[in-house]
Amino acid sequence: MPTTSIDSLENSKLRRLSFILKACVFATGCAAIVTEYTLATLASYLLGDAILQWTIVISLMLFSMGLGSRYSRKYETRLLDRFVLIEFGLSFLCTFSAMFCFWISSYTIHFGLVVYGIACMIGFMTGLEIPLITRINQTYESLRNNISSVMEYDYYGGLLGGALFAFVLLPFCGLTYTPVIIGSLNLVVASLILWQFPDRLERPRILNIQFVVLLLISGMAFAVAKPIVLYGEQHKYKDKIVYQEQTRYQKIVVTQWKDDFWLFINGSTQFSTYDEERYHEPLVHPVMGVIEERNDILLLGGGDGLAAREILKYSDVESLTLVDLDPAMTRLARQDKIFLNINQGSLNDPRVRVVNEDAYQFIKESGNLYDAIIIDLPDPKSVSLSLLYSLGFYKMVEKHLKPFGGMVTQSTSPLYSPEAFLCIKKTMQAAGFSILSYQNSVPSMGQWGWQLGVRQKTMSAKILKQKLTTHRLQNIETQFFNQDAMVSMAHFGKGLFEKEREIEPNTQFDHNILKYYKQGSWDLY
Repeated sequence: MPTTSIDSLENSKLRRLSFILKACVFATGCAAIVTEYTLATLASYLLGDAILQWTIVISLMLFSMGLGSRYSRKYETRLLDRFVLIEFGLSFLCTFSAMFCFWISSYTIHFGLVVYGIACMIGFMTGLEIPLITRINQTYESLRNNISSVMEYDYYGGLLGGALFAFVLLPFCGLTYTPVIIGSLNLVVASLILWQFPDRLERPRILNIQFVVLLLISGMAFAVAKPIVLYGEQHKYKDKIVYQEQTRYQKIVVTQWKDDFWLFINGSTQFSTYDEERYHEPLVHPVMGVIEERNDILLLGGGDGLAAREILKYSDVESLTLVDLDPAMTRLARQDKIFLNINQGSLNDPRVRVVNEDAYQFIKESGNLYDAIIIDLPDPKSVSLSLLYSLGFYKMVEKHLKPFGGMVTQSTSPLYSPEAFLCIKKTMQAAGFSILSYQNSVPSMGQWGWQLGVRQKTMSAKILKQKLTTHRLQNIETQFFNQDAMVSMAHFGKGLFEKEREIEPNTQFDHNILKYYKQGSWDLY
C-alpha cells in the first residue's frame, strides 16, 4: 500500500478518535451536571434547607473537581486506560449514590456527611476527565483548537444535562432512577473507547472484563433501586407509604395508619385525616364569615383540595380559582381515590378553575378582583417562599380584593416560631390590613396560626375581632369550627405579642421572615 494511503488512513482514524473523544466530553459534561443537581436535590430532600444544601453540594463538587484536575498531573502514561477506569468509577458511584444515601439515612442521623462525601468523590473523578481528554486529544489538534473544542463540548453537554434534569429525569425518573441512568451514560462513554480503539489501550482485556461486570451491576441496579430507596424512605416515616412521587417541584409522599392518611411534601406534614379539619376549617370559615359577599374566591395553594372543600360549602360561591404550582398535586386531588374521599371531589366541582402556576406570578399578572383571597402555602423556609410572605406580595393581594373583601394566610406556628408568626402580622399591617391573629391546636402539626386581614379603611382590628368572635355559622356543616372555637382561637396567653415591637416586616429585599423562621424551635416540633 502506498505511503500516502497509509497516512490518509491513519489521519482518518485519528480524526475519528478525536471526534469520539469530543462526543465523550459532551456526554461526560451532561452526566456531570445531572449528577451535581441530583446530589443537591437529594441533600435538600434528606436534610432540608434547599439553598444551603445546593450551595454546599455544588461548592464541594467544584472544589473537588479542582483537586481532581490538579491530581491528573500525576498521570503520565496509559492516559486512555485511565480515562476508561475513571468512567467505570463514576458509573459505579453515580449508579448507587442515591440508593446508598437513602439506605444509610435509615441507620444514622449523620447521613449528610455521606452525601457530601459522595459529592466530593464524584467531583474529584469528574475533575480528572477534562485534563486527561485534553492531553489525549492534543495529538490530533493544535493547542488552540484542542482546548477550545474540549471546553466547548463540555459546556454544551452541561446545557443538555440541565435541561434533561429539569424537564425529563427528575419529573419522570425521580431520585430513584436518575442516578442509575447517569451511571449508565458513563458506562456508554467507556464502551465507545473500548470498542472503537482497543488497539490504543494497553490492557483492553482487563478493561473489557471490568466493563461486563459493571454492565451486569448496572442491570441489577435498575431492579433493586426502587426497593432500596423505598426502604430508606419508609424509615423516614412512622407509617406505611402508600403513594410517593417525585415531581419537577417536590417529593409527594402519602402514608397510612389504620384508617387515616398523612400527606407529606418534601418530608413536611401537610395534613392528616386524623385532624385536618382543625386546620382547614379555621383557615376558611373565619374569612368567609367576615366578608359580605362570596361570589369570587381565590385560593393560593391548597392543591390537595381540602380548603376548596370547605369553601364550596357556601352555596353563594359562584367561582373558585385555585392556584397551585404542581400539576401532579392537583391531579392527585382530582383523580386519586384517597384524595377524592378526603376532599369530596372538590376540584371536580364545575365552579372550580385550577391554575398550575406560581402564586406570586399569578397575583402579579392577574387582573381579576376577589371577595376573599385564602393563602394556604408552605412555610417560608426558602427565599422563593419568603417572597410569598413579603410586603410587596401582600400589597398585590390587597389590590386584588373587592372593596369589602378579606384575606387570610396560614402563618406557621406561634409556638415554635413566634417571631415568624409576628413578622407575617406586621408585614400585612404594613400593606394596609387590619389584622386578627388566631391559633389552634392541630395534634399532627402542633400549635398553628393564621392572620386574617381586611382593609384598614373598612374596619379596625378591634371591630374585626368583635365581629368574628360573635359570628355564628349559618347552615354550614363543620366537624370542629363554631363560634366558641373562634372565641378560643382569637385569644393568646402572655409572652407573644410583647415581642411584636422588636419584629421587622418582611420585604423581598431583606427576607426577615427567613431569619425569624430559622431561629424557631423546630427541633422540638
